[in-house]
Amino acid sequence: MVTRVPEVLLRHRVRIEPHLGESAYGPRFGPAVEVTALVDASPRVARAPDGRELIRAATFIAAPDISCPPGSRITLPDGRSTTAITVTQHTAPGLPVPACTEVVCE
Repeated sequence: MVTRVPEVLLRHRVRIEPHLGESAYGPRFGPAVEVTALVDASPRVARAPDGRELIRAATFIAAPDISCPPGSRITLPDGRSTTAITVTQHTAPGLPVPACTEVVCE
């Protein structure tokens, strides 16, 4: 039974700087972590958590245990820097489908 997305499908490297919150000087970020992912860099319309519609720069899937809260800084494989707007954990306990994390970037 498949419990997580197979590593062989994650063909790209993405750098994540997890959003830790706001300070008096602006957003705070944790140390950068590089993860393997499968990136779809085609622009599409997405809805932000506050309801705004915006054009997403990319979406990627990665292992189910990555730390990437909304607001995290993302560096895509082509070097572009973007921000995570929604992060979704996909699981299906008991079913033969892989668990993963999907991140939609602004």
